[in-house]
Amino acid sequence: MKKMLLAALIVTAFSLQTAGAKTLEDVLKEKGVITDEDYKEVTKDVPQTKPLEYRLGEGFTFTSANEKFRMSLGSYSQVRYTYTDMDNDNNNLGAGKAQDVSQFALRRVKLFFNGYAYTPDLTYKLQINFANLNGGTSTNGGILEETWMNYRIVDPAQFRFGQDKVQFGRQFIVSSAYDEFVDNSAATNAFVPGYDTGLQFLGRVNNGLITYSAGIFGGLGQDTFRTSNDNAFNARIVFNPLGELKYVEADINYSEKPLVAIGADFFSDTLKAATATTLENNQLFFAKAGTGYFAVGSPLMPAGHQFAANEKINFNTFSFDGTFEWRGLYVQSEYYIAQADGQSSHNTLRAQGVYAQAGYFIVPKYVEIAGRYSYVDPNRDVSNDHWVEAQGAVSWYINKHNLKIQADYTNIHKQKLIASTNPGPTANPTDDAQFRLQAQILF
Repeated sequence: MKKMLLAALIVTAFSLQTAGAKTLEDVLKEKGVITDEDYKEVTKDVPQTKPLEYRLGEGFTFTSANEKFRMSLGSYSQVRYTYTDMDNDNNNLGAGKAQDVSQFALRRVKLFFNGYAYTPDLTYKLQINFANLNGGTSTNGGILEETWMNYRIVDPAQFRFGQDKVQFGRQFIVSSAYDEFVDNSAATNAFVPGYDTGLQFLGRVNNGLITYSAGIFGGLGQDTFRTSNDNAFNARIVFNPLGELKYVEADINYSEKPLVAIGADFFSDTLKAATATTLENNQLFFAKAGTGYFAVGSPLMPAGHQFAANEKINFNTFSFDGTFEWRGLYVQSEYYIAQADGQSSHNTLRAQGVYAQAGYFIVPKYVEIAGRYSYVDPNRDVSNDHWVEAQGAVSWYINKHNLKIQADYTNIHKQKLIASTNPGPTANPTDDAQFRLQAQILF
C-alpha cells in the first residue's frame, strides 16, 4: 500500500514538474524516505528525458512522453558594423572621391528547429534567416535556408532529402555561428555553390575516421528550381586520422590531443548562358555579382572567347582542405580550382583560389588572435585580375561561440581589371581598407 501511494504521488508530481526542477522521487530518495529498490520500482515506467529542457547553444528542447518525438527551438543573431575606406586611385576622371562606407547591419538573424520524429533515426531541420528580408523583398534566395529530413540506417549509411548546404568547401559547411573571423574568406565566397535542394547519401565510418557525402541537386541554388533536366552533382570525403574534427572553427575547447582533418570535394553543374557574360536566373554563390568567381571572371574573357547567348555551360569545381587544432591553436586552408566549358562555343574559363588562416588563444578559451590570407584568380588566362585579401582578427569568446565579440581588419587588393573604382585595362589597382565589428548571441 505504501508503494502504491508513493507511486501515485510520484506520477502526479512528474506530470506537473517544470524543466530543471527536481522530481519528487529524487527528493524522497535523497531524504531516505524510500529505498533504492523503491525508487527503481516507481520510476521504471517514467521517461528518463525531461519534457522540456534548455541548453545554451541548442535552445529549448521539447520531448514527448513516449520519447518518440523531440524538437529543439533556438536562434542566433549577428549585429555588425563595417567601415570601408575606399581607394580613390581611379577617381581622377571627374568622378570625384570614392564614397567611403559606414554601415550598421543585421548580418544574420536565424531561427532553427531540429529534432527527430517517430524514431531517433529520422531527424529533421528547419532554418530561417530573417536577415534575408530587405524591406519586405527577399534576397539571397529567400529566408528559407535549410529544410531537410535525414534517415539513418546505420552510421555509415544515411539518406538526406530537402534543402541543405551543398557539402562543398569546409569553411562554408561550418555554420556561420562558429566562424573564427567575422565572416568567410573571399576565396570561399567565390567558389562554393551555396544552398540547394536535392537528395544526399552520407555517413560516418569507424566513429568518424572517415566521413563522406554524395548528392544530386536541382542546380540553381537556394529556393530556385529547375525547368530543365540538368542537375548538379556533389561529393565530399574527409579523413580524420586522430579522431573526428568537428565543423567548428577555433580551438575553443583547448583540445588536449592534436586533431587533423583532410578533405576533398567535387561539384558539377550545367547552366544556360543568358548573355555572353551572364547566366540564367540562379542563386549559386560562385555566380553571385561582386563575389563569385564567374560573375567577376566572365566579363574579363577577351572578345571572341566569350560564351554564346543561350548556350549551356558545364561547370566543374574541385577543392582540397586541411585543418589542424591543438591546445588553442587552429589552422585551416583550402584550395579551389574551377573550370567552365561552353558546349557550343567550346570556350573555357579557368579559375583558382586559396585561403590560409591560423588562430591562437592568447587567453585560453577566451581571447584569440588570428590572421588570414585569401587569393582569387577568376580567369587564369587573363593577367591583372587578381583579388587578394590580408586580414587580422581578434575575438573575445565570452561564452564560447554562444556569446562572442569579434573584430577584424582587412586590406582588399584588386588588380586593375577588377579594381573597386572604375575598373578596366587603363585603371590602377586599388587597396581598400575595411574594419568590421560584430557581436553574436546564440541561444
